[in-house]
Amino acid sequence: MQAGRPALDGEPPQPVSFRTEYFEAGTVFPSRSQPWGEFNYAVTGVAEFNIAGRPYLSPPHYAIWLPPDTLHDASTPRDSLYVSVYVKRQLCAKLPRSPATLSLSELLKAILADFAKRQVTLPRTPEDLRLANVLVDQIGQAPRCENYLPFSKDALLGPVLEALQARPGDRRSLAEWARRFGTTERTLSRRSRDELGMSFNEWRQRQKLVASLALLEAGHSVSQVGKELGYSNTSAFIAMFRRLTGSTPRRMKDR
Repeated sequence: MQAGRPALDGEPPQPVSFRTEYFEAGTVFPSRSQPWGEFNYAVTGVAEFNIAGRPYLSPPHYAIWLPPDTLHDASTPRDSLYVSVYVKRQLCAKLPRSPATLSLSELLKAILADFAKRQVTLPRTPEDLRLANVLVDQIGQAPRCENYLPFSKDALLGPVLEALQARPGDRRSLAEWARRFGTTERTLSRRSRDELGMSFNEWRQRQKLVASLALLEAGHSVSQVGKELGYSNTSAFIAMFRRLTGSTPRRMKDR
């Protein structure tokens, strides 16, 4: 890697550059595509992406990868501290070739936190260039899924998902949602499988996890988060969190 200028205001990365910024709730980023790869990660808060016509969610502990020339727009429904890494096209050959949600390793987050603390927007020293190389390798090795929390514009399922996004602690059952929107539980269940690639309950658990990560990062206590997400007791929330992450919310909060 060789040093150059950071990717700001449309300038290309030369070869990798970094940006850490705070965005207020309601910030909107217009549709665009860029001739370099882009790795986006919320330290706190959540960002919503529309990538080539498909919605993606970017919560803490998960990143959005955009290959070069990917059309996308984004918004921040909550206040967010956000990190972006811009990667020169030539370095993207070993990185995901399609948009993906990536699970972040502790090493990857540590490198980004170190660069942010030292206000490094572009690695110039041999030590920082080596760290940047490791970071690119970590992006390539990160566990990925097409979209951790998919959405649907289906006329029946879409309104249910939107309502749960607004109030993740809503405890209504699938049957109750079906009655509210004038359909049947069986129909919503089938639409969930067809549209989301998973059951309604699995999507709901993932949505609660995403919401909990944002709340924990914002400083809420474990018991507060469990209550806000509709759990009858903290133990039930911890059990869900451990099942989906392999860790506890307390350990995640203390990292």
